[in-house]
Amino acid sequence: MKKPIAWILDSTAYVTEEFKAHPDVYVVPLNLHFGMEEFVDGVDLSNEQLYQRIKAAPEFPKTSQPSAGKFAELYEKLKEEYECGIAVHASAKLSGTIASSVSGAEMSGFKVYAIDSMALSYGLSGLLERGLELAAQGLEAEAIAHQLETETTNFRNYILIGNLTQLYKGGRMSGAQYYIGSLLQVKPIVQLTPEGELAPIDKVRSHKKAVQYLLNHVQKDFEEYGVGYFQVIHANIPTEAERIKQEIQKLAPQANVLVGNISSSLAVHAGEGTLALMWRKPPQ
Repeated sequence: MKKPIAWILDSTAYVTEEFKAHPDVYVVPLNLHFGMEEFVDGVDLSNEQLYQRIKAAPEFPKTSQPSAGKFAELYEKLKEEYECGIAVHASAKLSGTIASSVSGAEMSGFKVYAIDSMALSYGLSGLLERGLELAAQGLEAEAIAHQLETETTNFRNYILIGNLTQLYKGGRMSGAQYYIGSLLQVKPIVQLTPEGELAPIDKVRSHKKAVQYLLNHVQKDFEEYGVGYFQVIHANIPTEAERIKQEIQKLAPQANVLVGNISSSLAVHAGEGTLALMWRKPPQ
């Protein structure tokens, strides 16, 4: 007898230890390109090796989505064991991964409900966690997929970019924005919008003020919505991330706070030193 649902993420997600150990969760990695060299996200390079390579690279590293064939290969295996799959992917405005997933499902003949998370990192992970909750409540796959699509707007995120140069070279910032930001030593705060686009929302003149900006939003949503779980996602600044965790716990003593590394496929765009605070409003 087949199991009801396979759960699929791409590697732009923050893959928790629970997901790594879960027998029904599968992660499809993106690819990293340093010149002619190709690496598999989350497999071929440690965090330390990644940032060393980024610093030493003569040209800007690139990422590429998994091919439809790679998804089809996985889905061919899954259809032998599962009735269907629910796949949560990076925003379609920022990556073509969901298109590859849909094509791979069609090629394999496996029924997959592909969800555009309108997000990155924990925005994907939180949706998949929510899907597992709904499955435990007895909902069927189609109903779960529909519910997840309606809950993408619950995602909140505030991102302090660590390296303007990488964001600019990666095509995520205009030349004018880069020039002004570099000239004024501005700390740009960006956000994944409800439409899944990366947009600047404010500019702050010091790191300290930028962090306080993020913490103010934590406090607001904790008090207004009773958010009980926050994520501090960082790019190779563990000490700073732990300090911010302690600040969040002062503002929201009852909340749980996760600290984790940004995925390699995101780090090559955002740059070392990037810091993101993320959470989901409780479903209404």
